[in-house]
Amino acid sequence: MTETEGTLLTSAALQKLRDELDQLTTTGRDEVVARIAEARSHGDLKENSEYDTAKNDQGLMEARIRQLKHTIDNAQILEVDDSDFVTIGSVASVIDDDGDEMDIFIAASENKVPGLLLASPDSPLGAALLGATAGDDVHYEAPGGTFKYQVLSIRPYQG
Repeated sequence: MTETEGTLLTSAALQKLRDELDQLTTTGRDEVVARIAEARSHGDLKENSEYDTAKNDQGLMEARIRQLKHTIDNAQILEVDDSDFVTIGSVASVIDDDGDEMDIFIAASENKVPGLLLASPDSPLGAALLGATAGDDVHYEAPGGTFKYQVLSIRPYQG
């Protein structure tokens, strides 16, 4: 998927981003403006680290607001059908060489949910899992070495 196609998000992930945007554009902005005003009241702005920090935080917050708006405006709701293959939006139950079982949700990082490991489709693990079927062994290279998982089952994410 290219960036121009937007980010695939679950409904819950999209709502979480909308809630964050709402918080930043209301109370977040109010709080940073109050911090800047307080820091200004302390005098000389040239040597006022509190003012510099507040202005820097304001810039970072405004950048996050722009990022959230772009992601929300270009989001596509993730709809996954039950499939025999791992696709974006699938949860793959896998087992590693040590016998540890885990569920891995294949989706963009904005879709992180508690209780599931998340693998971006662009990550080495996510890319290795895409297209796999139950019973397949998948291998991928990462900075820590070569890793192998066996796919036990596949289900669509239900959020």
